[in-house]
Amino acid sequence: MQDLSRGRWDDVRIFLEAHRQKSLGAAAARLGVDTSTVSRRLTAFERLLGVRLFERSREGLLPTRSAELVLAAAEAMEAAYRRIGRDASDVQAEAEGVVRLSVDPGMAEVFVAPALVRLRERYPKIDIELDASARTRDLTRREADLGLRSTQPRGADLVITKLAAARWIVATAPELAKTLGRVSTWAELSWITWDHDYASFPPALWIAKHAGMARVVLRTSSFSSQLAAAASGLGVGLFPMPFVRARELVAVRHSTALASSAEAWPTSEVWLVGHRALREVPRVAAVWEFLAAEMRRAAR
Repeated sequence: MQDLSRGRWDDVRIFLEAHRQKSLGAAAARLGVDTSTVSRRLTAFERLLGVRLFERSREGLLPTRSAELVLAAAEAMEAAYRRIGRDASDVQAEAEGVVRLSVDPGMAEVFVAPALVRLRERYPKIDIELDASARTRDLTRREADLGLRSTQPRGADLVITKLAAARWIVATAPELAKTLGRVSTWAELSWITWDHDYASFPPALWIAKHAGMARVVLRTSSFSSQLAAAASGLGVGLFPMPFVRARELVAVRHSTALASSAEAWPTSEVWLVGHRALREVPRVAAVWEFLAAEMRRAAR
């Protein structure tokens, strides 16, 4: 593939609009030119790059793998071009399109999904694709545009920001906490904890060390299920403080004999990560700033 910088900006602009509209006619209408011009310029752009960017069919344009590889550089070029003549107030008007987020299931359910209505109010032209699976998506391969991670990512092509650090505490439903009073041993409690495939996870290790002889009333790898069970009063669990507040749980009071074990409660972090080439693209920049503000607010 040849150097993208050899292409003229107009060709890049036509490529981007064709990729977004998935139709020669729709792209032409958005650009204010005729369909034959879009088709001819795309063909010339493909010839310049030495790759096929779209499969053309009656249903429209189907981007090839090469098109997806070119897309990041093209969007970065678009963002740089726009920065020449815009000020910060223009970002909201320009932020348009789909942003793909990769977030773990618990964070997605408790914090990200409920916040999207506020994102929509601020940026009505942005649509979100939320991947809330346990699988970590590879941002360097464009499997997502932005991600929230509990461990610090690595990669020269990534932009990474630490948003918060949160302490985990033993917590449960208010009614059960009141019944328990001030506990003198963790082993006397009924525990909600992680399944065996998460045995090496720091919260699971803490529970195994300090409450290993206790009764386990629920063992699950679903963090959302743990939170729901704790909120129902099934038992106690170890949860990060922002989730405790969000689910209206309360800390289990403990005696001074348990102070040293409480000091060993784990701490987790939240990292916001994105691809360097997309960081200044308006739609990505808008969601980046929004998520950073939301997660920092939740951690306070």
